[in-house]
Amino acid sequence: MSVRHALLALLSEGPKYGLQLRQEFEADTGEVWPLNVGQVYTTLQRLERDGLVESDEADDDGPQKRFRITASGREELDGWLRTPPDLSSPPRDELVIKVLVALRVSGVDVREVMQVHRRYLVQLMQQWTHLKEDMADQDLGFALVVDAELFRLDSVIRWLDAAEGRLKRASAAPTAVAPSPPLPKQRRRVEAQR
Repeated sequence: MSVRHALLALLSEGPKYGLQLRQEFEADTGEVWPLNVGQVYTTLQRLERDGLVESDEADDDGPQKRFRITASGREELDGWLRTPPDLSSPPRDELVIKVLVALRVSGVDVREVMQVHRRYLVQLMQQWTHLKEDMADQDLGFALVVDAELFRLDSVIRWLDAAEGRLKRASAAPTAVAPSPPLPKQRRRVEAQR
């Protein structure tokens, strides 16, 4: 999550104080991602240093200082909004790593590890669904966050289902050393350049 760009977006509405930015950020994200006020002021100082925001000419750096976005800040925000995130490599996912590690640890039932996580994910989905039913109609930002989380959790459960199917097929097949799969084209180019 880019706090830097979220603050620029809030400042694009007009000048604001640091505490006001924190409150509006939390309200706009359905209060799902709380911000530490220290993080807000540290980020504002960096934005000011980089020429993306400017502040009142007050002598102190306290909460009375108002910040406003600069033309460079507007350009930065616009570029960030229109630049897709780099999803070319999979993120380090703790659950995927746990399953891969469980495959190598003797005496560990990988399917049982996966089932523990599946149950937990289903419980989380139920909690988010109840929140959605209770509050989502009142707050569009919160509704969007809840939908995103429900889709994310669903995709993790579907991955667990697919992984379990792959494990079943692998255990039914004769044990043989499989050749290394070819690297994706993009990765092969990077490997070749080294």
